[in-house]
Amino acid sequence: MLFAHDTECALVTAAALVNTAGRSEGLPDVTTLAAFVTAQGFTGRHDRTEAELRAVRELRPQLRRVWYADEDETVAVVNGLLRETKALPQLIRHDDEPYHLHAVPRDAPLARRMAVEAAMALADVVRSGELTRLRRCAHPECDNVLVDLSRNRSRRFCDAGCGNRAAVSAYRARKAASEKG
Repeated sequence: MLFAHDTECALVTAAALVNTAGRSEGLPDVTTLAAFVTAQGFTGRHDRTEAELRAVRELRPQLRRVWYADEDETVAVVNGLLRETKALPQLIRHDDEPYHLHAVPRDAPLARRMAVEAAMALADVVRSGELTRLRRCAHPECDNVLVDLSRNRSRRFCDAGCGNRAAVSAYRARKAASEKG
């Protein structure tokens, strides 16, 4: 494991959240947000309101900046999120999980908790000198982001099937070239 379990989960969740703001709205309504929260394993307060949905959507551009930023700009984003959310890190144990860091109470608004968890995880990435693990999908028609947690730093494509599309395109190109030659 490259980072602590909670850090890896927060990084993957941050990338998944950023990717909901793609060409089509990935969080079109409160029900979809509820499914996202469940799929990402968020516990604690979840209001299921339009205001909460708007607040979560507003977080995405701030997080997306990190995947395009250098170290200093990433630190500025992280520090801004921690300052805005008044984060106060504490070790917490809940839901049969070992001790891990929470920097806001479990009853804090969802968008605030998402921002803090992402910021804390990104702080670990910066401190570890591992910003190159935050990547953009290599498929030319995709603007998704990803977190490369592989040992050999080889992940190039997001989870939206881009790796398969690239492999099929390469296969078809090789096949067409061999038929011509």
